[in-house]
Amino acid sequence: MKSRGKALYALSFGFLLVCAGMLYAQGSSSRTLIVNGKTAGTVVQFGGHSYIELETVAQITGGTVAIEQNRVVLSISGLEASAAAETKPAVPPPAPPPAGLSREFARQAIAELAEMREWRGAIGTILAYGVPVVGTWPQDYRDRVGADLNQLAVAATTASDRDALQLLSNEFGNLERWADGVVATRNALNATKTVNPNAMQNDPDLTKISDCSRFLSSMLVSGTFADDNSCH
Repeated sequence: MKSRGKALYALSFGFLLVCAGMLYAQGSSSRTLIVNGKTAGTVVQFGGHSYIELETVAQITGGTVAIEQNRVVLSISGLEASAAAETKPAVPPPAPPPAGLSREFARQAIAELAEMREWRGAIGTILAYGVPVVGTWPQDYRDRVGADLNQLAVAATTASDRDALQLLSNEFGNLERWADGVVATRNALNATKTVNPNAMQNDPDLTKISDCSRFLSSMLVSGTFADDNSCH
């Protein structure tokens, strides 16, 4: 009796599977999947939806399928990197360099000009009054102003800063040559030239240096680079 019951149960279950298969076959259709002009697999349409085997997806995308106890893992090479690139916030382009003279450069350049004027005034006393050159103070002035000019180059961050730095370097070179000439003349005891109250007013090199200094001071305060023949 038990064997007969099992046979009837198996027959009934088999009948249900056949009916389900018939219903599935009647309600579904399949089409060939074409990817880039090549046959890639079969798409089954059932219940208004389209289905494709995971193995076919993995083959198309160059991925792999792993069937585990509680999940099915589809791994597609390069998909993680692409997703990360899409979700990563865009890095804004670097800001354009600021135009004009930077504030820090202008501040240091104005201080450099003040040191040049101090140096020029000290040498001018030799030219006007024939003050004897004792010690190394003319060289000390030149070394200090030159060292500060090198430091100023570090603060030049804009194109205008670098252009202004070139004019300041020209002013330094002109002042250096003029100072060396005055000291050399005084050391040679050329009293006719060195003891002359009008010597400073009649010195064309000193006039050019003074004109450049005034121009640079005005330009640095304005914050906008400009050029002038007196600084060349």
